[in-house]
Amino acid sequence: MTEIAPLTLQERITAIAERAAAREGLEVWKVDVLGAGRSRLIRIYIDKPEGVTLGDCELISQQVGTVLDVEDVVPDNRYHLEVSSPGVERRLYKPEHFARFAGQKARIALREPFENQRRWEGVLAGVEEGAILLETANGVSLRFSMDQIEKANLKFEW
Repeated sequence: MTEIAPLTLQERITAIAERAAAREGLEVWKVDVLGAGRSRLIRIYIDKPEGVTLGDCELISQQVGTVLDVEDVVPDNRYHLEVSSPGVERRLYKPEHFARFAGQKARIALREPFENQRRWEGVLAGVEEGAILLETANGVSLRFSMDQIEKANLKFEW
């Protein structure tokens, strides 16, 4: 019989946030659990197609905070909870994020240089067989695996 490893604190908080968000028609973009003890910070980014309101953030904060406290998820209930939108220049973490924003400008930083360059900008062209597709301004089509990407953000034109 195989044992199932217990969920990490971040996995437990993510599951709680995803249940609350799903009930309200929202998506959890990312959950960060930073620090420890009295200085533990839980940051939850939520999203929806028409944009997140302050009311959405307050609602998810109340719902998640209540469950965290009632279920004593965080030791001694010592944490600071923040809920916000990922913003217009949001960081992209999953292949689904890259697919969702196909056609939008993005900046990608690679772990190792590709063609003597670590930083690339262009228009996201989607995801194909797990590879992120990027079209540069000079018409070059690039393919990066998620493992190659250190950081990726949408690039908003102000």
